[in-house]
Amino acid sequence: MEPRFACTACGKCCHGLLPLTLKDAVAHAVRFPLALVWTVVRSNAKSYDLATRLGTSVRLPNRKTVAVLIQPTAYLPNHFPCPALQPDNLCGIHADKPSRCRTMPFYPYREEKDQADLLVPRKGWECDVSAEAPVVYRNHAILDRTDFDRERAELLEQAPVMRTYADYVLKYMPWIVNDLARMAAAPAGGKLVTSLSSFLTATRRTDARELAAAQAPLMQAMAERTRSDPALAEFHKNYAGWAKEMERLAQRP
Repeated sequence: MEPRFACTACGKCCHGLLPLTLKDAVAHAVRFPLALVWTVVRSNAKSYDLATRLGTSVRLPNRKTVAVLIQPTAYLPNHFPCPALQPDNLCGIHADKPSRCRTMPFYPYREEKDQADLLVPRKGWECDVSAEAPVVYRNHAILDRTDFDRERAELLEQAPVMRTYADYVLKYMPWIVNDLARMAAAPAGGKLVTSLSSFLTATRRTDARELAAAQAPLMQAMAERTRSDPALAEFHKNYAGWAKEMERLAQRP
């Protein structure tokens, strides 16, 4: 059976963390509260070689080397809807939505030949995989690859910047290597989150003040939304701390 797939606009995938390209993160800085999410890819993973191209390589204290992806991300709790999701479950920025949303369900952080399982809807999702849906994947190849290729190209283009950021973080926050080692040793892996302010400082973007000014009120609003929920204590702590960082960065001369 050739995999078939069509979006039904159920909105179920429009919740929680949303990995972005750097280009999309900057373009939507007034909309999404942003963070950098680090994910370890072990050397025996199918996507290891690709991850070293899109991310960076880190030597751990046990002398093993892992690939690390660093993704600009719309930082939202799992059950929080995308800020652009409308009450009718349609995208409010459809004409200008991020590459990640356009490429779904395919994922350019994986090799093209390893995409088949992504066409199986997650529990509760209402994607159309019936015989009426179009064939989208054949012989381990994506049939309409325009969006996939665009997002992959953006990821490759930003890779040098992400490596610069990784070098900065590992130099000035060396304890993060131990966090990555714990993630690499854990069966379920894990994610490490760092702030946008550290990224702006490391990369010395000329638009850092403008991005910080756009982010500060978003972080403040998200801190208020998560204040009273103990299950979201980590999100609240990050939002509150990052709001102050963004305010200070926005006021720098």
